[in-house]
Amino acid sequence: MPTEQKTDTVFSKELENFIAEWKEKPGNLIMILHKVQSEFGYISRGAAMKVAEMLDIPLAKIYGVITFYHFFKLNKPGKNVIQVCMGTACYLKGGQAILDETAKHLNIPVKGVTEDGMFSLESVRCVGCCGLAPVVVIGDEVFGKVLPEQMPEILANFSE
Repeated sequence: MPTEQKTDTVFSKELENFIAEWKEKPGNLIMILHKVQSEFGYISRGAAMKVAEMLDIPLAKIYGVITFYHFFKLNKPGKNVIQVCMGTACYLKGGQAILDETAKHLNIPVKGVTEDGMFSLESVRCVGCCGLAPVVVIGDEVFGKVLPEQMPEILANFSE
């Protein structure tokens, strides 16, 4: 088992207590999966298996929820998560061109992670900044009225 998989199956005491607290409550699975993802940044197969075991439910039920809701991630995201808004305003003002340029520049597909683990790329629906369309969010920073040709410079600020 790779090291990455081992670490994401070691739940913190806080997470274990949260799962125990929610174990018998209605709607528990989504709440628990949100908590797991907040601890690790994604839900690995090992973490999903551990949750299934702790809740005494089939792994398939967990994967049914994880794959239905776009919020949940099955792969570890990059250190810097790039979210390109594809809501109506952003799409109409060039969101797709920004997404394409970013994917080309980083040489990864949407939902991909760069080989060095520095960046992951996501297409998201409305981030609530329609007046700044098109919008890119990287971590906690919002970039508005972005042009595709600005992406290499923006990304350079996040490279180490």
